[in-house]
Amino acid sequence: MKCSVFIATSTDGFIAKSDGNIDWLMAAGNSQVDLGDEADMGFNHYIKSVDCMIMGRKCMEMIDSMNLTDDQWPYGELPIYVLSNSLKVAPINLKNKVNMYSGDIKALISGLEKQGHKHAYIDGGNTIQGFINLELINELTITRAPVLLGDGISLFGKTSKDIRLKQGRVKSFANDFVQESYTVDYTNHE
Repeated sequence: MKCSVFIATSTDGFIAKSDGNIDWLMAAGNSQVDLGDEADMGFNHYIKSVDCMIMGRKCMEMIDSMNLTDDQWPYGELPIYVLSNSLKVAPINLKNKVNMYSGDIKALISGLEKQGHKHAYIDGGNTIQGFINLELINELTITRAPVLLGDGISLFGKTSKDIRLKQGRVKSFANDFVQESYTVDYTNHE
């Protein structure tokens, strides 16, 4: 199964402030610019390319705290699996929108493949880090907001080895955001 990431960071690579706050993301960039057809910076095209989503508990809790209405829900009918060893039941707001999962990641991927899924959207810092260390992420799309936080929750943590990124593509947007896309190469290049 193909696993990919579509995420925003600060220019210095943080997905949130140390306390989990992401308000800086909404305030970053030039808000006076009309992005027209690019207002979502490729998210709608991306979300149509996936057939399931796997996210971490903290990511789910951040989404839950937004109290999104059905009209604001960005994932449509996409099956969403939330990884958590501590939380067994989804919050009330998300009860019919997410499935809780505790267990082996590779077993989850295998089970999703058996259900016919072909492309999973992976979200949440710890989840992305875990999938990278298991060599499960195939593609990365990182949209960098024009802001330096200096500290916070890093998108990438410690890896078990050097991981090369290839087929790099970069797109800049009129609001000063920059989007980088890569395929991930886990082969040993020594």
